[in-house]
Amino acid sequence: MMTMTPRLILAGMLAALMVATPVLAQTTTSLDRIVAVVDEDVILQSELDRAVANVTAQYANNPERLPPRNVLERQVLERLVLVKLQVARATGTGIRVSDDELNNAVAAVAQQNGISVEALRRQLAADGLTFADFRSSIRDEITVQRLRQSFGQSRIQVSEAEVEAALASQANTGAQYRLSHVLVALPEGATAEQIATGQKKADGVKALIDKGEIDFAAAAVRYSDSPNALEGGDLGWRSQDEIPVAFAQMLQGMSPGQVVGPLRGPSGFQLLKLVEVRDSSQAAARTVTQYNARHILMRITPVQDGPAAKAKIDTLRARITGGADFVQVATTSSDDLSSRADGGDLGWFEADQFGPEFGKQVSGLQDGQVSAPFRTEAGWHILQRISSRQTDVTNANQRAQIRETIGRRKLEDEYNRFLQELRGEAFVDFRIGGAAANASGS
Repeated sequence: MMTMTPRLILAGMLAALMVATPVLAQTTTSLDRIVAVVDEDVILQSELDRAVANVTAQYANNPERLPPRNVLERQVLERLVLVKLQVARATGTGIRVSDDELNNAVAAVAQQNGISVEALRRQLAADGLTFADFRSSIRDEITVQRLRQSFGQSRIQVSEAEVEAALASQANTGAQYRLSHVLVALPEGATAEQIATGQKKADGVKALIDKGEIDFAAAAVRYSDSPNALEGGDLGWRSQDEIPVAFAQMLQGMSPGQVVGPLRGPSGFQLLKLVEVRDSSQAAARTVTQYNARHILMRITPVQDGPAAKAKIDTLRARITGGADFVQVATTSSDDLSSRADGGDLGWFEADQFGPEFGKQVSGLQDGQVSAPFRTEAGWHILQRISSRQTDVTNANQRAQIRETIGRRKLEDEYNRFLQELRGEAFVDFRIGGAAANASGS
């Protein structure tokens, strides 16, 4: 099963929509109203104005790529709807973000911008956004990421056979492709009429691009139904194993700048642009220092507090310093049940594999030397370094990277289908301009 590492991406979809810019003060309406009902939740005019202002600010140097205001509002509103639906689903499945986690995330944003949290609060106020709204947007960002992570952990698997096939393919080609796309989405179980309408729209967009009446990125912003539409449809760099087989075969005969499609896929009709190609066949060799060591642990528990654990580890180290055998002491006294039967032997590991404090201790010892007692989250330890070696981990890194890229591609495909289902099942009522319509299941 693939393990997705949670991380805060504040430049992602939600942050781009929610985080204030100086444009905000000029666009936020003083009379707030509901512009959309999303199941049991609502989207306010102020939320939409703020989101549209931020997207407009991102395209300040290329305003011609943006669609007319009413079209942009509808696209941004659809994004906000998806955010609401994902947060609601996450909450319904028990995903929570604690206040401590939120405080740490906000502090991280401030640190990334080189300012204090208080200075961040003042900057947000100057830009017209309350600190409470900002915290709420960050909480939603983390919540959506955790929903995606949970989705990947439960549904995405990468087999050894897939890794082997990708390794063989990479050895033959070694190419990476930077791609962009335009998606004309089709609902699950689309009717013949819906398919024909989607085909006609995709053909029309392709004709505009071919005639030079609009560039590809602008077409994506204006017409694509993909979650990355407002980023110009950019899919980033991808190796062949990250691309669906039908598309990967087509790329072999394409030149940078070329556009193909419409191509019918699981989500609808796609136009695909090859932006650049680069060679990645020569994997960078990586040699790391690995250590073989054994340890003794005294856990901190409700029964054995920190001082008691420290007193015991001090006694055990004194016995070893006085001539007792480390292996024997570990076998009879260590609280680490996984290594105790092996005399505390941890096998070969990289320095920080068990945490930074462990790495600091083992790298600072000579072979055969025993550390002073040190504390980690698990409790109090003493460590004896047995030996060290230099190991080439290039192949292991390649396999791990390939496994990650295949998993990422699978997750993207599956999660996009999940979002379509989520949107299709929801009751959404737009109450703004020409977009005002009951959009339940649409």
